[in-house]
Amino acid sequence: MKRIMICALIGAAGFGLTACNDSNDDNPPAANQVPGFIQGDIQHTQYDGITDDLLTAGLGATGLGSATAPAFSDSLNPSPGELRRLAIYNNYRALVDTSAGGGYGEFFGPGVGNSTEGLIPGHEYIAFMTVPGDDVPVTVMAQVPDTFDPQNPCMITAPSSGSRGIYGAIGTAGEWGLKKGCAVVYTDKGSGTGSHNLETNAAQRIDGTLTTSDDSVQFRADLTDAERDDFNAITPDRFAWKHAHSKTNPEADWGRHVLQSVEFGFWALNKQFGGDSATNAITPMNTLVIASSVSNGGGSSVRAAEQDTQGLIDGVAVSEPNVNPVVDTGFTIVQGTGTAITEHSRSLLEYTTALAVYQGCANQAPAIRDIAPLNVFNTPEVRENICNSLAGKGLLAGAVSATIDDYAIEAQRILNEDFGIQPEQNLLAPVHFASKVAQSISMTYANAYGRAGVEDRVCGLSFAATDSAGAVTPFAAAGEAAAFATSNGIPPTAGVDIVYDDAEGEPTALPTSVSPSSSQIDYGLDALLCLHSLALGRDAVTGDALTGTDAALAAAISEGIEDIRATGNLRGKPAVFVTGRADAILPINHTSRPYYGLNQRVEGAGSELRYYEVLNAHHLDILNQFPGIGDRYVPLHHYYFQALDLVWERLTNGTKLPPSQVVRTTPRADFATPLAQSNLPEIAPQPADGDLISLVNDELRIPE
Repeated sequence: MKRIMICALIGAAGFGLTACNDSNDDNPPAANQVPGFIQGDIQHTQYDGITDDLLTAGLGATGLGSATAPAFSDSLNPSPGELRRLAIYNNYRALVDTSAGGGYGEFFGPGVGNSTEGLIPGHEYIAFMTVPGDDVPVTVMAQVPDTFDPQNPCMITAPSSGSRGIYGAIGTAGEWGLKKGCAVVYTDKGSGTGSHNLETNAAQRIDGTLTTSDDSVQFRADLTDAERDDFNAITPDRFAWKHAHSKTNPEADWGRHVLQSVEFGFWALNKQFGGDSATNAITPMNTLVIASSVSNGGGSSVRAAEQDTQGLIDGVAVSEPNVNPVVDTGFTIVQGTGTAITEHSRSLLEYTTALAVYQGCANQAPAIRDIAPLNVFNTPEVRENICNSLAGKGLLAGAVSATIDDYAIEAQRILNEDFGIQPEQNLLAPVHFASKVAQSISMTYANAYGRAGVEDRVCGLSFAATDSAGAVTPFAAAGEAAAFATSNGIPPTAGVDIVYDDAEGEPTALPTSVSPSSSQIDYGLDALLCLHSLALGRDAVTGDALTGTDAALAAAISEGIEDIRATGNLRGKPAVFVTGRADAILPINHTSRPYYGLNQRVEGAGSELRYYEVLNAHHLDILNQFPGIGDRYVPLHHYYFQALDLVWERLTNGTKLPPSQVVRTTPRADFATPLAQSNLPEIAPQPADGDLISLVNDELRIPE
């Protein structure tokens, strides 16, 4: 392996960058200048495809599929290469079901359509960048496989899903693009690990190694040493996290991050292939570029396509995109013969805080508690406490003799009817609650949208390592050393949890915290209701207007939400969305469905967006490895790769995209039976009339 450092000198007046060997008094600057948004050095590493590679970090398909993670030679001082290997292993397996029978190695995986192990040699360029008006570093990376053909150049964007780091889309857009011979450009979108230990001042360099010095790092909280000391004296052993505490609302710039990653990709390609003149340069005019990725990464690519005024992007292929479309009350959504949904397009924070508040009680509903997979991780005592707390606050209606069952049924009704969450998502919601998905999103995004700092401790919440009883402890040194490779970028993660500082008794991790208003362990319901109030812009219990700092923060959050709304205008680009109807993280009535309806109204006959809603599919394929889930659901990942194939064919061969449709899959009847092609029908070129999705007059019609 060969490691190269490319020098980029920052001018004293700002971002006047030049490659250090490209200019002097007698030699004018070359055409291929380092983009002005790049900060500092660009790291360039070549991987041979034998000892290490771009896609699997040398693990191959077998290593990625193994339940045994790669180890460090020194747990307290892992090398950059070891951190990268573990990061790729964990990020790949977080999004792709690698269990036997779930489709890995048959329908997807490094070796499918490639060599047996799927190792891909090539070059990797990685750097920090910023967007105008913001000095918080964002990581950007370009991977160029050796199979890249400069005579037929192609590029795929791979912004990270969720809040993951730079390798967060390696198993999704990364795998498809690299196997296609395309350059793949990644960005962490201003999230990623980016943890700052406020007690020790330790933070991660770009390669994941820790430092307490003034080195360039992914993130440090905007606190002076004196302010940090004051904070630590009151709340010791806490962490600031980049997505939550950078005070920038990074999501507002996700589209720009993707567009800049594309520009960086063109710089890397021309650097590698010598395109320093107009006659042989690799440019957007001669390169096929597909904006892609899943979840938050998919939403980022959608925003990039909307904002693309330079013609950088040719098409879009995304899975379960986190899009918050502009609210358009001019159309409704109707599934089958159901009631028209008028309150669609709610913000992520509004419906997620509702899930954080009500789902813990809904988990006790008779139709859920004994059927929902892995609901066992939500203890019945806490479920009942949440129900009683909600009822005591008047948030659950019921007769004087109402039972816990009655309260739980009402909590589920509120989520389904009042907040537009489809019943198909109910069975998966308990496992997400046990995994603290809604709770973590609620806290991180409330801070991000409101541009709050760690010192603000929004709703009395903070991040820290905790012991088995939920008490705050110092973070174990080995855990912190590995965090770059084990974190998903949004605590609880990598050994750091959400702590309710205002809990009765002492600061305690949310699941075991006692709310002051109820004096019972109800999952910190007081804090979750506080977050819900900020999302609603009014007191979630009384309905009254917020006052003081709460009112100011709610107003800032509302502004932050408006900053991330998607317009629905894809500028006529061929585009495909695939989404699972059972998505319990990004409910379809507030994301893909209304975005499609909005796009049809904005672009009309000029739209080339197609929406494929997959039955028996959900947001996190990794859960399909568990009995009770894998025999009920199919991998959406398979259809994401189909989406990329369809857009590729549209752009290269002019093949028409199939009409928008419902895709009717068949789950495995028995978890022990491997998935077969009969379980996964293709997206139909000419679907039956009863499967077509269409906007008719002012009604978005979704077949049952």
